[in-house]
Amino acid sequence: MVIAVEEGLNPTEKRGAYSLALLFALRMAGLFMLMPVLAVYGQELKGFSPLWVGLSIGAYGLTQAMFQIPMGWLSDRIGRKPVIFLGLSIFALGSVVAAMAESIHGVAIGRALQGMGAIASTVMALAADLSRETQRAKVMAFIGVSIGLSFAASLVLGPIVSALLGLSGLFWLIAGLSLAAMLVVQFAVPNAHSKAPSGEVSANSAQMFKLLKHPQLLRLDWGVFTLHLVLTALFVVMPLRLVDAGLEAASHWQVYLPAVLVSFVLMVPLLIIAAKRNQQRGYFLFAISLLLLANALLLVDVSSIWLLGAILAIFFIGFNYLEASLPALISNLAPPGNKGAALGVFSTSQFLGAFIGGSSAGALYMAAGAYGVSLFAIALLLIWLVVSLGMRAQSGIKSYSLAISSADQPASLLAKLQVLPGVVEAVVISSDRTVYLKVKTKEFELARALDLVRAA
Repeated sequence: MVIAVEEGLNPTEKRGAYSLALLFALRMAGLFMLMPVLAVYGQELKGFSPLWVGLSIGAYGLTQAMFQIPMGWLSDRIGRKPVIFLGLSIFALGSVVAAMAESIHGVAIGRALQGMGAIASTVMALAADLSRETQRAKVMAFIGVSIGLSFAASLVLGPIVSALLGLSGLFWLIAGLSLAAMLVVQFAVPNAHSKAPSGEVSANSAQMFKLLKHPQLLRLDWGVFTLHLVLTALFVVMPLRLVDAGLEAASHWQVYLPAVLVSFVLMVPLLIIAAKRNQQRGYFLFAISLLLLANALLLVDVSSIWLLGAILAIFFIGFNYLEASLPALISNLAPPGNKGAALGVFSTSQFLGAFIGGSSAGALYMAAGAYGVSLFAIALLLIWLVVSLGMRAQSGIKSYSLAISSADQPASLLAKLQVLPGVVEAVVISSDRTVYLKVKTKEFELARALDLVRAA
């Protein structure tokens, strides 16, 4: 039997997309709201230093990188929802620890605990379980949009909430958001009655080491590592630059809001034009150049608040474009049947970048000031730009996973699928009773592949 191919999201997929998007938004808001305020409000804590601010901002990234794959593995064994509840409980506990902390060291411990509630891979796996292959990209895109909106809203709300409640109150609010997320999981997220093939959602160490030899994927892994490194480094120094420019911490949202809005208005057309003109690689390099420009401008002794806002807008145009592009590129380039492992390496690189960005920026700020942080970011971005020159454009590529009732003669089925027009790669996983296809959308006819799979 073959999975039926239908157009549009069915009711379960819609409910799954909306509820998981809300879950992600609540979860990520708890992380993002801290970024623009910790460097300023952390000065009230015992033991404050730029180094420990950087460690506190980046600490969650280290534990996220360590626990993403183990939590994903556990969800394969005991179920998605129990692991999500466990992760949200740990995240809430870390928030309480940070809220009760009187020193910056206690906040860093709380942030590390927050990161141990690493549920991103499990939520993505549940999204895959709740969606058909033909509709999975839509569900994932909806979740991606919610993360972007959560990031934008958090940059604005973080300074406002911190001004009203203080840093401790912000952490208590984040703990409350975790409890709200649990209610979403309990009452809004559908229960999965099927499971996506393991290669689509799960990563293991053997697959990860194999993918570390893939030159195109490595370019993207370095990219997301650098992207989140420069983001966390920016928020170690930018709040302090705004204070030095004469803007009170409670009013920082007045800079962040216009910068984020301008970046979204300009970023979306870039994505559309790049896709229509089939020039994703060129626009990708352009977006990296925008990050370079923003950091180069920060080397200038800028004292104008609105000039700093303009620099932030330039940065966010590049950041948002790259943040939206990288997961799609990973999905396109991942070998059939190894998407979960590819995303596992990608996520690990992302969170390691966040940790190293925060910790290194704090140390560099103490040694060389904000200029040292910007020079470090520029050096890494230049490496990324050079590395990305070797990117292979791969537009118009789509992946399918088709379920089969049996695979008694996988070699015969594989040989027939590989010669179909438009098939780039084909893999038959007998243990999963699944056929993975990577195809050129303009040349491939799904009906012909379905006929072959039915005949098998």
